[in-house]
Amino acid sequence: MTVLNEWVAGTRLGGWVQRCRESRRLVLVIVAIALLLDNMLLTTVVPIIPEFLYDINHPDAPLDMVLQSTTPPSTTTPYPPCEPRQEITDDNLSTTISPTDYLDNLTTVNPESQRHKDLVQETVAVGIMFASKAFVQLLTNPFVGPLTHKIGYTIPMFAGFIIMFLSTIIFAFGRSYSVLFLARALQGVGSSCSTVSGMGMLAERYPDDKERGNAMGVALGGLALGVLIGPPFGGVMYEFVGKTAPFLVLSVLALGDGLLQLLMLQPAVTRQETDAPSLKSLISDPYIVIAAGAITFANTGIAMLEPSLPIWMMDTMSAGRWKQGVTFLPASISYLIGTNLFGPLGHRMGRWLAALLGLIIIGICLMCIPLATNINHLIVPNAGLGFAIGMVDSSMMPELGFLVDIRHSAVYGSVYAIGDVAFCLGFAIGPALSGTLVKTIGFEWMLFGIAVLNFIYAPLLISLKNPPTKEEKKSLILGEKSSVRYVTYQNEEEEE
Repeated sequence: MTVLNEWVAGTRLGGWVQRCRESRRLVLVIVAIALLLDNMLLTTVVPIIPEFLYDINHPDAPLDMVLQSTTPPSTTTPYPPCEPRQEITDDNLSTTISPTDYLDNLTTVNPESQRHKDLVQETVAVGIMFASKAFVQLLTNPFVGPLTHKIGYTIPMFAGFIIMFLSTIIFAFGRSYSVLFLARALQGVGSSCSTVSGMGMLAERYPDDKERGNAMGVALGGLALGVLIGPPFGGVMYEFVGKTAPFLVLSVLALGDGLLQLLMLQPAVTRQETDAPSLKSLISDPYIVIAAGAITFANTGIAMLEPSLPIWMMDTMSAGRWKQGVTFLPASISYLIGTNLFGPLGHRMGRWLAALLGLIIIGICLMCIPLATNINHLIVPNAGLGFAIGMVDSSMMPELGFLVDIRHSAVYGSVYAIGDVAFCLGFAIGPALSGTLVKTIGFEWMLFGIAVLNFIYAPLLISLKNPPTKEEKKSLILGEKSSVRYVTYQNEEEEE
């Protein structure tokens, strides 16, 4: 009897596991968790790396000591406080103060200027490090997309988890610029595998355009949640526990996600039945290029802010670690709201219109950020920026799948490789140019310039209002046989 009961229990458990593996909702949860952890690692470093690198380069004067210093510049003057200031001449130098001491005093007359110079220089190094992840991801995507056509989505997805775990461990114990640079670049390979595979998996499991938009809105909500949690999590943990702790926590969470993938997705080679469109044909499609370009321009502004805004806040507001961490909080919260709201709403109002309005709002918010004089003034423009980026991302990601359906064939690995390339292009160009632009034209003019580019690009999205189908696929509109594979899924809510 006991053996029979164990067999029945095992059968029930096996049936439950099998139903979970076939559930679209569980696939959506796994993809959302993978995007959450990837972007949590992406943004956790934002408040940590700038100060950590500054302290490495200035071991005798760490940044927290400099920021807490309240010594007025006038106390460094070589003149006694009870005597009137006199002009120092060459004769005075030989009798009252040595040339070496005089030059030393000149360099310490205004420590604020020296700190400003050091921080601007720091922006360049931090920007290059932050851009390395996106740049490597940019190079990896064209290989991952076609690879998913040959072996399926599950193996690249699991490979993304392994690489991200290794990157997190390196971040935890890295103590030099080169090691941290390696960790950031390695994360780019893992992100490429996770994002391209995850979005392609969702597009395949949700063939209906409206449902696909909703599902991708939820998945991008996981991305937004990672962006939301990352900066304050990194800032607070670094402030009160240390640099290693936040990355060890992330590595444990990544292990949990890997076990879930191993159990439910069962990574294995699966081949696509439909012939995939070539990467060249997708890149040469002007409508796909316009949709991908909107993603690039929408994310370039926030990418420029990631390395430069914390340093600008240190310079102009003497902001501490926790303030640097929470400054991106309004953008992350509003991005989470925007992606979940415009997943379904974008389909209703027109995804082209949602993205067009999003680019205009992004430009306005970028122009408002340099006007802030304290952290409270950054709340509204950062919140508007995050909401508008959510409008663009949650509209254009499902739009890419829709364009492939009506203009090519319903195989999605390569088109989401292009979508991820567009996303990474913004996060490669932004941080890489941020330091140089801040150094040459200043923080304010840098943001003004990218705002103008958003305004110029926005009208191009009108072309996506009614994109034409290919001649041989116009039967899709008439309801005849087409290359788009529609799959009927049982309503999971009714089962419950």
